[in-house]
Amino acid sequence: MKKYNYKSDIVIIGGGISGITAAIELLNANKKVIIIERDLKENFGGLAKESFGGMFFINSKQQRFSKIKDTVDQAKKDWFSFAEFDQKEVWGKKWANAFLESTQKVYDWVAERGVGFFPIVHWVERGLHQPGNSVPRFHMVWGTGHGLMEALIKDLRSNKNHDNLQVLFQHKAEDFKLENKKIVAVTGINESNNTGFTCQADDFIVATGGINGNMKKVREHWHKEWKSPPKQILNGSHHFSDGLIHDKVSELGGHVKNLDLMWNYAAGIPHPYPKRENHGLSLVPPKSALWVNFKGERMGPIPLITAFDTRYLVTKICEQEKQYSWQILNNKIAYKELAVSGSEFNDGIKEKKLFKFLYSILTGNKKLIKALEKDSPNYITANSIEELVEKMNDSTGTNDISIKALKNTIDSYDANFERGKYIGDDEQIRRIKQAREYSGDKKRTLKPQKLNNKKNYPLIAIREFILSRKSLGGIETNLASQVLTEPNIKGKQNAFDNLYAVGEAAGFGGGGSHGKRALEGTFLATCIFTAQKAAKHIIKK
Repeated sequence: MKKYNYKSDIVIIGGGISGITAAIELLNANKKVIIIERDLKENFGGLAKESFGGMFFINSKQQRFSKIKDTVDQAKKDWFSFAEFDQKEVWGKKWANAFLESTQKVYDWVAERGVGFFPIVHWVERGLHQPGNSVPRFHMVWGTGHGLMEALIKDLRSNKNHDNLQVLFQHKAEDFKLENKKIVAVTGINESNNTGFTCQADDFIVATGGINGNMKKVREHWHKEWKSPPKQILNGSHHFSDGLIHDKVSELGGHVKNLDLMWNYAAGIPHPYPKRENHGLSLVPPKSALWVNFKGERMGPIPLITAFDTRYLVTKICEQEKQYSWQILNNKIAYKELAVSGSEFNDGIKEKKLFKFLYSILTGNKKLIKALEKDSPNYITANSIEELVEKMNDSTGTNDISIKALKNTIDSYDANFERGKYIGDDEQIRRIKQAREYSGDKKRTLKPQKLNNKKNYPLIAIREFILSRKSLGGIETNLASQVLTEPNIKGKQNAFDNLYAVGEAAGFGGGGSHGKRALEGTFLATCIFTAQKAAKHIIKK
């Protein structure tokens, strides 16, 4: 096999948001950089480019515009509550504290590169049994994650030292080369022509993402609280987030931890226009829909509703005998509340067209709904409960749902609105009312109302699956993003002198800076933050 040799100051494995951020900072210091990127040139930017683009900030000008009072101390309280860190966790906690004290710097850094934010801040992961975000902190990038990455890539390509950069597309990094117990190179395959390559450097940064694109690893590390892995798990992660380099770091003696801590979503559907194997589309479930199990029964004791605790949703669905679920709604709910978590199907904000975006809020995401009606067998419409049940059972090839069961589920909910002024005792209705008290949610959430109302037909059932998304665990690092060794019998660890891990590969800092749960919007920001730390340490050497 023919082999090619490259040499640089730093080699970065992975061309996603953390790899690109590190490259920008290193080029600014006139360093020579190679990025090894397995994907095609047109996909440069990784999973962040496909994301919705929410970013977590504290006391931002958008919060102040909406008269939202927020502080670092309050954010720390919320973060540590939601994380439920293991008592033995050290570096994850240190990274959480460091990031929360630095969100303004991350905000300024992206703003300097032309990234803007929608003025209304979203309020997600408010908490259920564990308190979460006590105030809205999810800042929507104007342009979605696609716009964010286009801005960073533009900054990278216009860098005054751009000639110091080489990006090796369709190159798969496979192993590290050692000399005298020191890392001196990365070896791999150019998958476009099946030739080998070696990249020599002084320092190496792992920015490969997590393990959640590898269903074998996802199943292997499935969290014990989630019972057994579902028969069908959709891939909502990057298809090259396979954990291969995690394994190689582990073979070197690096500490990889918390891989059972994943941020998976409960409302995935097979993508109607898949771009890769097992491609899943992550829906934002309507708050006004009834979330039911494979039999058509609401799961409880607390009804499932989005925006409060994503981990709870996954946990309850995985407790069921058959680990998928249904959303039951009507056309009015779909047009007002149904959305996608990602840049796709969010054309108004992605294209930075304010009128188009506001029009979609007022009239609904017609493009999404028409696409699902036409091309998704998991999006079922009907003009009666009886017809809906028949179609739902036809789609699964079972008779799991009885007309009686689904009718009882819907009628029991609707009975809350048949007594004149609402005097019912339904937790979902209370939470809908709670959400609508915030203006940012009120515009996208209907007033509580009956579901089975012929004026709002057709009825809709959406069959949803667990969707693999992000790895909250990863390669353990110190606050300079240096990879740490496995602890010895006394718990002592050393740092690799020239090996770093950033972004999701490092569990967003320290091998798990989020603990069990994320406050959302935190992933893109921590990818930037950890990459900056690695670059800063390399530059100061």
